[in-house]
Amino acid sequence: MNVFDAITKRRSIRAYKPDPIPEDKLNRVLEAARLAPSAKNRQPWKFIVVKDPTIRQALVPACKGQQFVGEAPVVIAGVAETTDYVLTCGIPAHIVDIAIAMTQMTLQAMEEGLGTCWIGAFYQDEVKKVLGIPPDKQVVELLTLGYPAESPAPRPRKSFKEVFAFDRYS
Repeated sequence: MNVFDAITKRRSIRAYKPDPIPEDKLNRVLEAARLAPSAKNRQPWKFIVVKDPTIRQALVPACKGQQFVGEAPVVIAGVAETTDYVLTCGIPAHIVDIAIAMTQMTLQAMEEGLGTCWIGAFYQDEVKKVLGIPPDKQVVELLTLGYPAESPAPRPRKSFKEVFAFDRYS
């Protein structure tokens, strides 16, 4: 699958088959994150790969009761190891960097025949407690990963003209 196909076919998957993910596939998805670019190559991340069903189930209440979080064979937490670097434009670099890395994971997952869903609806302190994350670290995002048990239709997207302006804001 080429990258554009992965981008156009990617959907947020909220129903997963219980099948385990082979280690070679999982490792390629994780490697996609490790190789992601980051501001000043700081690589401010640590990714916690949660395969234990008991721990995944414990994440469900921390994720506002989203049951599929516990049903996905893998949940990956993107954790900022450092949060001190701010881009010149004023945006915290760790948020951008981890988002880039997790996007690369979603695209590699598509290549591997796996589905993902970004989870932003979670309680920071509860996730930290479940995963043993120190208080000075920040969970930026969670990502579910597994074989899709659904094929969602494409979601509506804004038109090209609504999204892009050339040379000046319009």
